[in-house]
Amino acid sequence: MSESAPTARALATARPSPTRIGLAWGVHLFTALGAVVAAIALVAIGEGDLRTAALLMLAALVIDSVDGTMARAVGVREVLPGFDGRRLDDMVDFLNYVIVPVLFMLAAGSLPHWSVGAVPILASCYGFSQVAAKTGDNFFLGFPSYWNFVALYAWGLGVSPTIGTLVVVALSILVFVPLKYAYPSMLPLRQRWFNAAIGIVWLAVFTTCLIAPLRVARFHLLGLSLAYPVYYFALSWWLVRRGESAR
Repeated sequence: MSESAPTARALATARPSPTRIGLAWGVHLFTALGAVVAAIALVAIGEGDLRTAALLMLAALVIDSVDGTMARAVGVREVLPGFDGRRLDDMVDFLNYVIVPVLFMLAAGSLPHWSVGAVPILASCYGFSQVAAKTGDNFFLGFPSYWNFVALYAWGLGVSPTIGTLVVVALSILVFVPLKYAYPSMLPLRQRWFNAAIGIVWLAVFTTCLIAPLRVARFHLLGLSLAYPVYYFALSWWLVRRGESAR
């Protein structure tokens, strides 16, 4: 016993291998690329190229969907304890889930005035700053500022500024309401892979919508793709009702 204890402590405090350190920095770089994508999307919005901006928003969504899983697989917290990956993720998410989509909605005419765009930004400032924004049982508390989804559907479906305003204000209010929403990458294992499969199908359908030559075909595909957001809200309600957590 006297020999095993020091050995265990030595293993626990052993310096990670150069390969693992490189992988950890690679994961953080991958997350940071989301900020670069956001910057390019903002340039595209400024130039009126909303199609390119929409595709970049989808690319940012892909990065955010997989970087958390990559970080946990590498164990970035243990390998690089002096670098706050969660803070980096929050900064990138605020750009891609709030700033880019709000400006996108204003440029697309889905919102009538910048003052309406200020509403989701201010609400999201509150939501992102909450200590309990992510609960101990791995849920988001309050509407998790999925403004990129709102912006893409508002533009794709051609909603009027009045409808856009009503939707944005309603969802902004829900940021302050302590309802639980599923954390996709932290779902119970039996739902995680199913959700990932549906998410891939959704991404393929939505990408097709952006490049579809016929607006009618695009409109019908967008209508079908709404099944995924409906599924997400239904899954959140079901998990909360069952009292389940991701772990």
